[in-house]
Amino acid sequence: MSEASRTLTAYHEAGHAVMALLMGRSIQKVSIIPSENRLGAVTIQKGRAKQVQDKLEAEMLILLAGMAAEGRKSGQYNLTGAAQDLRQVEKLAMMRAGNARQATKLIRKTLDKTHHLLSNNATWTAVKVIAKELEEHDSISGRAARHHLELAQQKS
Repeated sequence: MSEASRTLTAYHEAGHAVMALLMGRSIQKVSIIPSENRLGAVTIQKGRAKQVQDKLEAEMLILLAGMAAEGRKSGQYNLTGAAQDLRQVEKLAMMRAGNARQATKLIRKTLDKTHHLLSNNATWTAVKVIAKELEEHDSISGRAARHHLELAQQKS
């Protein structure tokens, strides 16, 4: 993997991780170690989540945050790299909206909300710090990711 690709993958996974934490989900691990069908991964602990008002929206925000964070860093969306996430978002949007046109509107609205949440200074600082850690160490614990987010929130 090229250095540029590695950096963007780190931002992608950091985006997922920070959004998951913001949505009250517990993370086990964040990694940019490639596997057969992905360049990195965020392992979210099953069943360990704070109650959120809208679980489906929270899931869509988490899925879109990778592409949004990577896009914010590079200036463009990597639709190919986010294809798996986008397929899941489309399924969730169809479940909520019922038809393709309404699902598309819902995805746009949720992507706007994702960008809004990531544009918060503390949130974006946490994404950058986690991405840097991933570039240096290939993976970090969920505890470390949570620590970086909490630290960024305290400083702002």
